[in-house]
This record gives sequence, structure tokens and C-alpha cells, in this order.
Amino acid sequence: MNATILHNPRCSKSRAALALLTEAGAEVTIVEYLKTPPSRDELARLCARAGITPRAALRPDAPAVDTDDAALDMMAHDPANIERPFVETEKGALIARPPERVRDLL
Repeated sequence: MNATILHNPRCSKSRAALALLTEAGAEVTIVEYLKTPPSRDELARLCARAGITPRAALRPDAPAVDTDDAALDMMAHDPANIERPFVETEKGALIARPPERVRDLL
């Protein structure tokens, strides 16, 4: 199984989700999103695939926004505002908080 993770190596939840994917034998593509930010279109696609609004993909400490378009603009401009870890497999996409949620995609 292939998986992609928007990963922050400094985040314990992100490291735990990555470990679960690896232990399950997934071939993981790691995207350090702070170094290689996803585009606005990619963020919109991931949110749609996860069945969440872009505002739901914002970190809780991100500045408040009134619209999903504003949330996408904010995350594309400053990827530190993206909740992590965002994981995608052929089964779907989700924000793996808690990290054990990745099992739903395996």
C-alpha cells in the first residue's frame, strides 16, 4: 500500500503516524510540508477527499477565518497553519489526530 503524509518531523503526532504507517508496511511518501508546501489546489483536493472543510484542516491556534477560501489561502501562504499529520492512501485521506486514525486508511 502507498501512503503520503504531510509531515513535520518535530511533531510527536506526526512521527507517531509515520511510525504506524511504516510498521504496517506502507510505502510512505513523506512531504515535509513546511519545506515543500502543498499548493492551494492540492489542499482543497485533500480536504475534499477527507470530507472536511478547509477550516477544519487549520491548526487550532491558527488565526480565525470566515470562509473556506480564506482558510485555503492562509494554509497555502503559511503552511504552519495546516493541521498535521495529513495522510492519504488509496482508501482516502484524513488528519491523523490521534495518530491511530491512520489505521482507517490501511
